[in-house]
Order: sequence, then C-alpha cells, then structure tokens
Amino acid sequence: MNTKRLDCVVIGYNELPFEQYERFLRNYGEDSEAYRDLKFSFVNVDGRKLDYPGLLNYSISLAHPEGGAKRSAEFKSGDIPNLAAVYLTNFLHRHGFTAKYINLFQYEKEKLLEYLAEDPICVAITTTFYVVNLPVIEMVEFIRKHNSRTKIVVGGPLIANHARNYRGDALKAALNDMGADVYVIEGAGELTLSKIVACLKDGSSLNKVANLAYFENGELLKTPLSPENNSLDENAVNWLDFANEQLGRTIQTRTARSCAFSCSFCNYPARAGKLTLAAVDTVERELDSIRDLGNAQNVVFIDDTFNVPLPRFKEICRMMIRKNYGFNWFSYFRCSNCDEEAFDLMAESGCKGVFLGIESGSPTILKNMNKAATIERYAYGMKHLHERDILTFGSFIVGFPGETSETVEETLNFIKDNKPSYFRAQNWYCEPGTPVDGQREKYGINGEGFVWSHNTMESLEAMDHIDRIFLSVNESLWLPQWSFDFWIIPYLMGRGISADRFKEFMTLADRLLSTEIASVPEGQKQAMQQQDLRSMVNAVKNWKLV
Repeated sequence: MNTKRLDCVVIGYNELPFEQYERFLRNYGEDSEAYRDLKFSFVNVDGRKLDYPGLLNYSISLAHPEGGAKRSAEFKSGDIPNLAAVYLTNFLHRHGFTAKYINLFQYEKEKLLEYLAEDPICVAITTTFYVVNLPVIEMVEFIRKHNSRTKIVVGGPLIANHARNYRGDALKAALNDMGADVYVIEGAGELTLSKIVACLKDGSSLNKVANLAYFENGELLKTPLSPENNSLDENAVNWLDFANEQLGRTIQTRTARSCAFSCSFCNYPARAGKLTLAAVDTVERELDSIRDLGNAQNVVFIDDTFNVPLPRFKEICRMMIRKNYGFNWFSYFRCSNCDEEAFDLMAESGCKGVFLGIESGSPTILKNMNKAATIERYAYGMKHLHERDILTFGSFIVGFPGETSETVEETLNFIKDNKPSYFRAQNWYCEPGTPVDGQREKYGINGEGFVWSHNTMESLEAMDHIDRIFLSVNESLWLPQWSFDFWIIPYLMGRGISADRFKEFMTLADRLLSTEIASVPEGQKQAMQQQDLRSMVNAVKNWKLV
C-alpha cells in the first residue's frame, strides 16, 4: 500500500457560474463598457440569461425532454485538459514530487475534496485566464473551509501583472484580497513552485526561494527576482502518464513559449521572455503520446505564433504527415508568415481551423499596434486558408489609440470583403504595462481597463461601433468571448458536433443575439426569439452526441 503523502494539488480553471459573473458586471451598470461587452456573450431566452454553453444545453434538453443532459454530460467551457495544470503537474512529477490536478473547479469539487482529505502539503492555483481576483478568492475560501492546514500558492499571469502594475500598499491590498499564503511573481513559475514544495516538505524558510511574495506578521515580503527559462524539451508532457484522467477527445499542447512579436497592446512577450522553441523531435514524442492514448481526435496548439519560424513550422507539418496521426489540429496563425507550400502542408497534415489575431482592417491602426502585418497579407492568407477548407476566426480590436470612425469603417469593410468563417470585435482593453501604456502622452490616453479615452475616441463610442459592426456583418458569424470562443470548436467536434452543425447552431444563436443588440421592441423580440429557439431545437434533435 502506497502511503506517500500528496505533495501538491494543482487547480486549472475556475470559470465562475455565468449568473454570478453577470451579476458582478451588472453592478457596474448595464450601460457600462464591461457589461455591454458581456452582452455579446449571452441571450435572453424564456426569462433566463444564458451564455452559449447554457443555450446549447438548454436547446438539447428541450429537444430531448425525456432524458435531459446530466451534469456530467453537459457541454462545458474549458472541458479539455487545462494545459497549465497538466504541465505543472508533469513538472512536479519530473522533480520527484507527488501531484494531482483539478481541471475545472466548478465541476470537480468532489474530486478536490478527496484530494484535500489526503492532506496535501500545498494547493497551487493557476491564473492564466483571470483579469480579476474573484475566481481565486472563491477557490481559496473553499480550500480553507475544507482543509485549513494545507498551504495555498497562487501564480501565473494575474499575479505577474499585479506585481508589475502595483507597488507598495496597492500591491499588498491586491494580494491580500486573495487570501493565499504564497504568491509566485515570475511569469512561468514552475521551477519556483517546485522549490516552494521542497521547502514546505522539509520545513525550511521560503526566504531563500526567488520570485515570491508572502505575508509575515502582516507585512508583505518579497524575495529577489530570478527569471526562469525551463527547458521545453526536458519537460515535455508524456500524455500516457495522465491516461487515467479521462482526458477526452481534444488535447491542448504547445511547442514554444512566448511570442516572436511585440504588439503594442500586449504584455505577454515582456512577461514570458525571449521566444523559446521545443525541438521538432520533442513535439513528435508528445504527439506520439497523444496518439497512443487511443481516443484523441483534435489537437490544439496554443503557441502564440505556431507558424514562426516558417521553416520549423513546415518541418512540424511534414512530420505530422509522415506519422499519419489522423488528428484534426487547430492553432493561432500569422498570415504574414506563410507561403503556398505551407498552406498545402497545413491542409495535408490535418489543420481544420486557425485563430487570426487580425485586430484591425486599417493600415494606420495596424501600424500603431506594431502588428508587423498588412491587410494585404491578411487577405492573401484568408483566401488560401478558405480554398483549403480551413476555418478562420478573425479577432478584432476597436478603439485602439488612433482609432476614428473612418478606421472602424475600414475594419468593417475588411470583414465584409474577406469573410472570415467567424469573427469577434472587442473594445480595446487599456492594460497597464503594455507598450502603448508607455505612450499615454503621445496618444492622450486617460483611464484604464474598459473605461478610457484618447485623442481620437473614447470607450463608449468604441462600444457603439462594435454594436454597428455586429449588426452590419452578414458574411461571417459572430463568436462570443465568454465560454464559447474559437477553441470551443475542436471541443465540440470531439463531442460529435460537426463543423457544419456548429455553423447551423451559431447562425441561429447570432439571430437570437441580434434581437438583443438591435433593441427590438419587447413583444416583437419575444416572438422572434421563440421562433429561432424552435428552429434551434429542431436542428439539434438528430445530433448524435458523444
């Protein structure tokens, strides 16, 4: 019998129940930028506010009232292995520690209770997708309630951003608000976490571990910073080690860390350091382990610039063709860094969809963003992707410094002319610590977050333009950000929903959403919604779901 104590539990993602998050943002006012942005991610149906997973589950329950979906069979956002949690768990295993992970906090509380009953030395909370403390606070309170002895460690982008953007009492308040024991400031942090676990195991002081912040006698202590550069080759995930975790049919992986570009609205390269690449044979070994699971159908490469550098990208595609994995694959993609041979290799190796961070259809705004791309290259790329039946998702930002009504019109015309399969336009988020934040005087920037103004636009005006873009584009389908962005497509394909059926569902969902954004009179809106809901129910009746 193995009596070895559990060293660490890693928690992947806590997506707050939509009702809770909607109430949280509604407190800012229904006309606020944050709430108007959220309105593009839910519809009102039968007196309920439903995000898109909720709408999908609701329509299926109406189509099959005799046996509505059980909670375990529901469609859930993030219901694929959280790569941050798997990678950290894998890293700890490689350093001789016992570790287990929780994928979705909201759906796996019973499993977490079982792990907490094993009295783990610590629980590590990742923060990859959070911009506020609320999800962390909920998990910390849950852990404290059920095991007051285990230490709680929080790290990842949220903590790194707090440490970069706040000083003194402001940083102290931001961290104290979460209520954890130790905070990892370094953007990567896996090596730091392993050192924390080692110290907690042998009872030694944390003050010799770099990259930490923690409270002692009410005072916030910080240890010196020491950037990590952990080898991707030495720490690649062998997915067979997690074969008992019911991983599902869609797996995320990465072949690189950081980004080769320096877009002025993004702080990821500054946080992640210099672009680091895994060797192609490392990628091959990891894909071999995914194949050997015997169940995976879709692989999502989360590299920010998967096709950079181009020769390596082609080599990976050729390797996948040679190995004949049979996976569908999806990735982020840079149209400015491709040629016709690469497009052919993508299609032959199984690429079914790409996320295009286009951001603007205006050359002026692309220059301001330091995008290192042109609208001509975007149009060229989308043409070749569509010719090979590869789905495209175009992501756009409205309101970046320099934006005017004229540049927004250029973006609208670009979308209509080039017809990405799916698209989304979002209000520029004025984030401290990004390169453009250092140009406040140049652009006349005031405010931060969703609420801002600059020399040529202010945030509420940008939201008006987003409303107009959504209502004007008929050539492409809108995908929301909350719970149902582009990465939901491979997950749903793994659950038995084909690309054509997904398109049918999203066509009807967009019609439902348009009645909200267009402010249709209430009586007419309800009639239209009921008609669209009936069409949606009829559409899903014959789906064979996995």
